[in-house]
Amino acid sequence: MEIILLDNVENVGDKHDLVTVKPGYGRNYLIPQGLAILANKGNRARLNEMRRQEELRESKKVGEYQEMASKIQSEVLQIGAKAGTSGKIFGSVTNVQIAQVIKEKLGFDVDRRKIEIPEEVKNLGTYQATINFHPDVSCMVNFEVVQE
Repeated sequence: MEIILLDNVENVGDKHDLVTVKPGYGRNYLIPQGLAILANKGNRARLNEMRRQEELRESKKVGEYQEMASKIQSEVLQIGAKAGTSGKIFGSVTNVQIAQVIKEKLGFDVDRRKIEIPEEVKNLGTYQATINFHPDVSCMVNFEVVQE
């Protein structure tokens, strides 16, 4: 079954991609959730127009993303976590916590799915994560995990 994705779907494809999925997955999950539409003749004709409109929207935001990236790169975020005496924290630090600290400290709403942490954060210390705002704009964010 061929579908056009309306949003990024992990392990399937990106927004406005034409992909082939199993019929049950497309019919029972992707289409009812509003994540995809059927790739019939009419929708295929609209696909280029949808891509063009999305490009225009994103190109307007690139300047805003670059400004956010420069402010985030200059900061070292502190994330509090409960830890034992050896410095090992209970649980781990996730992209949700990083997004929350960015919102509290800098006032920016960053989608948690755009934040990638290359290694699992299980100890106190300093780490780096990557924020992919746009295919042309990404930045490294430094964060420090401190004991609460």
